[in-house]
Amino acid sequence: MITVIVVGAGAAGLMAAGRASENADKVILIEKNDRVGKKLLITGKGRCNLTNSADTEDMISSYPRNGKFLYSPLYTFSNYDITELMERYGVKTKVERGGRVFPVSDKASDVVDALKKYALKDNVTVKRAAVRSIIIKDGAVKGVKTSRGDVLGDRVIICTGGKSYPATGSDGSGYEIAKRAGHTVTELRPSLIPIVTEEKWVKELAGLSLRNVRITAYDARGAKVFSDFGEMLFTHFGISGPLTLSMSAHLRNIGDETYKTEIDMKTALDDVQLDARIKRDFEKYNKKHFINSLNDLLPNALIPVIVKLSGIDAHKPVSEITRAERAVLVRLLKHLTLTAVGTRPIEEAIVTSGGVSINEINPSTMESKIVKGLYFAGEIIDVDGYTGGFNLQAAFSTGYLAGENASQV
Repeated sequence: MITVIVVGAGAAGLMAAGRASENADKVILIEKNDRVGKKLLITGKGRCNLTNSADTEDMISSYPRNGKFLYSPLYTFSNYDITELMERYGVKTKVERGGRVFPVSDKASDVVDALKKYALKDNVTVKRAAVRSIIIKDGAVKGVKTSRGDVLGDRVIICTGGKSYPATGSDGSGYEIAKRAGHTVTELRPSLIPIVTEEKWVKELAGLSLRNVRITAYDARGAKVFSDFGEMLFTHFGISGPLTLSMSAHLRNIGDETYKTEIDMKTALDDVQLDARIKRDFEKYNKKHFINSLNDLLPNALIPVIVKLSGIDAHKPVSEITRAERAVLVRLLKHLTLTAVGTRPIEEAIVTSGGVSINEINPSTMESKIVKGLYFAGEIIDVDGYTGGFNLQAAFSTGYLAGENASQV
């Protein structure tokens, strides 16, 4: 008889329990919250971006940290497999911009309900408790110590999440459990998180969203560390939005060093084409002041900021603006520069970057290389991806693989 203990009933934990229940005699799912899937309910603003439609190779490249570790999990349980599982339990899915996959209902609760149906079979018991440590004897798992006494079992899968969103149970406690079992936990940093900038003029643009822009980030040595195209948002403290969140995954040393970020707001035009476009607008509004000549070029909220940054007199007639001044404007629109000095607190991060070292986990089984019968799945592992459904897919894939291997005789 094999008893599998799964610690944490989030995306990875529910998947691990469901797969393990298909082989093991008994599965004990331990969750300290009063309900399962608590963090899942708030993902994708309550809509649950459960995966991405990208092919597996493209998916692997969407994990900037340790993506190659996911080869076996993603090929074992792919994005097609999770959508098929959802369909099996009555949840139809749809693909939106950027390959993001959502339930047709736009309800994260439907995804949680489907996972519960998959996981909570007759041989699965849910126990509400907080796990303190792993019981290890002669280098092998024997169970876990919890806030409500010892729970004995043959295999243990740790699926406790990261350190972000502590109110949902992802409070970093799993890292301490892993350390006590002899594992290395790499430095924990927030990822997929809004960026704090040095420039205070961003406050004037709070709430303004820009689409079809390119953001490029450079480190303190001037090396390019990120460049991509998409949508961003200005906030009262800096910048956010999908493009910014993805960029944050690459700013590993932010806080210890600053990063220069450049926003290209006119990606379809090169400098010469943009200058010609501005000249046409100036000819169209040749009787107006500079500040009143930019409505065709920029969102209204952005105009006073750009005028101020350009150094051009706001009330200068456009007919008197020089070629050199136009060149300044072109540079601003193609290279609007912000200094990234930090992030919001890790509690506000979508995912935690860092975790249990991949060098100590077998990528083909998710089993610990240090303790026999101990497995890891989900965000607790030192792997993180971009926004767009990639992190949930990693949780589902590693959870499935861990559950499959932990339940083998």
